[in-house]
Amino acid sequence: QINGTTGYEEAGAQGLVAGINAHLKGKEKTEFVLNRDQAYIGVLIDDLVTKGVDEPYRMFTSRAEYRILLRQDNADERLTQQSFDMGLAREERLKALEKKQTGTRKVIDFLESQPAIPEEINGLMEELGSSPIRQKVKIKDLVARPQVTINSIAGKIPALGKLLKEFDEWQAEIIEGAEILIKYSGYIDRERAIADKIKRLEYLKLPEWLKYDEIMGLTMEARQKLSAIRPESIAKASRIPGISPADISVLLVMLGR
Repeated sequence: QINGTTGYEEAGAQGLVAGINAHLKGKEKTEFVLNRDQAYIGVLIDDLVTKGVDEPYRMFTSRAEYRILLRQDNADERLTQQSFDMGLAREERLKALEKKQTGTRKVIDFLESQPAIPEEINGLMEELGSSPIRQKVKIKDLVARPQVTINSIAGKIPALGKLLKEFDEWQAEIIEGAEILIKYSGYIDRERAIADKIKRLEYLKLPEWLKYDEIMGLTMEARQKLSAIRPESIAKASRIPGISPADISVLLVMLGR
């Protein structure tokens, strides 16, 4: 409640990050900060710090602008390495992730390199309610169709079925991961490009000595909010309600950008 939320999960998330950073500070290590494109915890903390709260804050998926990147199926890919580096995750956890990622890559590479032949696959396409093909196409192009799944294709392509059997207990997760990356690759790539562009602004730090109330190019509202919140970077400043693109331009000019 002190930090602006009454949610148990929200409080637990903040406590987890506070505990991690207390440990790191005791070891004189760099602080642990999650970005908005890395985890919902990153969205929650950034919102509380930069936007403030007029009512108890609850973490809704709609608050995250990178929802396609913050999926359930890739939480391990986003956070396991960082957890291992801090000593929270064991080595077998990291090896399990590497096995899953290797398997997913192998499946996607196979689907990209192997052609589907009309005579062998069109019967299945009709069964699934998908358009038949007239010439050889990559199997990956068929999996990109909404009606087609990797499992349904594997029944017609023995080499794919054999490859999937190699992954034992990881098979379901590997298939799910490969299908998501194939079917939604355009959306994922576009959101990653936007996130990377915004992330570059995170590295443009705002000096602590800046006196915002003396910067005449800023609106009065911007001066008041920047003075009160004192954001660490241009990216954080841009997320404060009431800070306009024109205000950000003034700050960029001050930083020589």
